Amino acid sequence: MREAQEGDGDGDHREVIAAKRIYDPPSASEGRRVLIMRLWPRGIRKSRVDVWLKELGPVLPLLRAFRGGRVGWAGYKQRYLAGLERPEAQAPLAEVRAASRKGTVTLFCGCPDENRCHRSLLRAYLAGSSRRARKHPSARAPRRTHRRRTI
Repeated sequence: MREAQEGDGDGDHREVIAAKRIYDPPSASEGRRVLIMRLWPRGIRKSRVDVWLKELGPVLPLLRAFRGGRVGWAGYKQRYLAGLERPEAQAPLAEVRAASRKGTVTLFCGCPDENRCHRSLLRAYLAGSSRRARKHPSARAPRRTHRRRTI
């Protein structure tokens, strides 16, 4: 299990967002257990998670294209992160952020390799967005703009 911890520098504010495979044995340190898959994983009881946030999983066409080799990791990563900007993902994102302010949150999915899985992308996204929110409470993620150079 990997964890991302956020603090405000003076030690009194801690947000912990962990990521774990749903098929790994449960542990007492998981805190709020959040399933972030579009489809329910086989063989897993509903009692194993506290909340199922389908909208934080990759859309099925993207997931199928990635698993089928039609989309590489770079394309998958870009499209998954862009999907987190969709209006339907905003309430689930806010729910995870709010829960992380109260205690540990563990993001679950079924992917065997966390380094090439949306749970690691989501954890990094949430850690980055909470840092930006503390620096600029009204600011959203900065948009990249490309300017043409004139010679």
